[in-house]
Amino acid sequence: MELPWVLLALAGTGVAADLARLPYVPHVPPMALLGKVTATTFALERPRCVFDGHADASDAVWLAVAFANAAHPPPVPSASGAFRNPQSQAEVPPYKELPTARSYMTLETAAAAYSCSAQSPPVLRVGGDTACREQGRQDPCNGPLPSPGPYRVKFLLMGCRGPKAETLWSEPILLRTALSPSTIDPAPARPGSALVVIASILASLGAVLATAVLGALGAKVWGSLCHQGLGTDTFIRRSYRTHHIPPALPQPLPPGCGCSPPGLCQSAPQSPAPCQRIMEQFGLDGTIKGPPRFNPPATGRDSFN
Repeated sequence: MELPWVLLALAGTGVAADLARLPYVPHVPPMALLGKVTATTFALERPRCVFDGHADASDAVWLAVAFANAAHPPPVPSASGAFRNPQSQAEVPPYKELPTARSYMTLETAAAAYSCSAQSPPVLRVGGDTACREQGRQDPCNGPLPSPGPYRVKFLLMGCRGPKAETLWSEPILLRTALSPSTIDPAPARPGSALVVIASILASLGAVLATAVLGALGAKVWGSLCHQGLGTDTFIRRSYRTHHIPPALPQPLPPGCGCSPPGLCQSAPQSPAPCQRIMEQFGLDGTIKGPPRFNPPATGRDSFN
């Protein structure tokens, strides 16, 4: 007589005699992920290869979401709690009953999508369907979570005759808490005096360093330019004599060298030109004038023969 009471107690707690308990604990992905945990959603790692060997082609996998104080804490499945496994799809608690029932079921997926050979995204998003609240849908949709929680989740494999296998409950998952607008200070915080002093010192050091660098560059450029200038002057002033070109011979004076135009000779006194000195030595007819002769004064004793 004790066996029927045991089966009745197991049925009352949602644990059937043939329900397989799988040693898998749902968890948030450990990898870096944008929006892993937000104020209304959280990500779960997809349970691949967990239900292989227990699921048929017509079976479905559900996700049970419950507040941490309403779920059965592992590893004691018979602990008191509000959540009970549904015996059929008609008994699945919908999303709209979460505030009162403290639990709901969502993310109904074919069991084949969690097999080892399935090509599926590695992450599930809990609470990502915002249309659940707006349209008042009656089906167990994946609506945003109303509070930070904490929540516990588990996966439940259900067939045509009820639950077939389930995973362990997850660790408590606490969502982020959004700040109230009234707690945000609109005025920016003023920097402290120490920060201002440090900033001033750094700015001064930066200005000194920039000045030193510019001065060094200017001195280097100026020295390079001066070096190039000295090299050019030296090259220009250096005499260069060719060996294959004979020296130029003096050119003969042009005929009729004189002052032309006439008024040019009345200018300021200048040193006699070469042509003028030559004309003084030559007559107009081209004869050479000798030096003037000295004639002594005639006396009575001198006579011409």
